[in-house]
Amino acid sequence: MVMTNGCFDLLHVGHISYLQASRKLGDELWIMLNGDDSVQALKGPHRPIEPELERAYCLAGLSCVDRVVVFNQTRMINEIEQLQPDIYTKAGDYTLETLHPGERAAFEANGTSIHFLPFLKGFSTTSMIEKINRAGSI
Repeated sequence: MVMTNGCFDLLHVGHISYLQASRKLGDELWIMLNGDDSVQALKGPHRPIEPELERAYCLAGLSCVDRVVVFNQTRMINEIEQLQPDIYTKAGDYTLETLHPGERAAFEANGTSIHFLPFLKGFSTTSMIEKINRAGSI
C-alpha cells in the first residue's frame, strides 16, 4: 500500500501527475486528506477554499486513487501507526529533513519506504489562488 497526504485544496495538474506517479509504486494508493480544521491550522484562516467532503469526493473520483481518509489533526502519526503503509510518497519539494519529525519517526518505526517524487514546477494551489484573485480584479 502506498500512502500520501496533503490538503489538495484546489486540485490541479501537479497534484494529478504526482498521484498517478505514486499509484504506480504499489497495488493501492491511499490519500490521507487534511480535514478543514487541519488545513486552516496549517495554511491560515482563509483556507481551505473547498471543504473536506468536496476535496475527498474529487480525489476519490480519480482512477489512480483507491482510498481517501480525512484526518483532523495537523499531523497523521496515528494514521501511520494504524495503517502501516509499505510506501510513503511526497512531492520533490520535500526532503527527509523537512518531513515532520513525528511522522518520519512513525514511518521509520513501521519500516515504510519513503519516496520523493519529481515536483512538477509551475503548479501550486497558492499560484492558482493568486491567479484567481488577479482575474477577479480585471
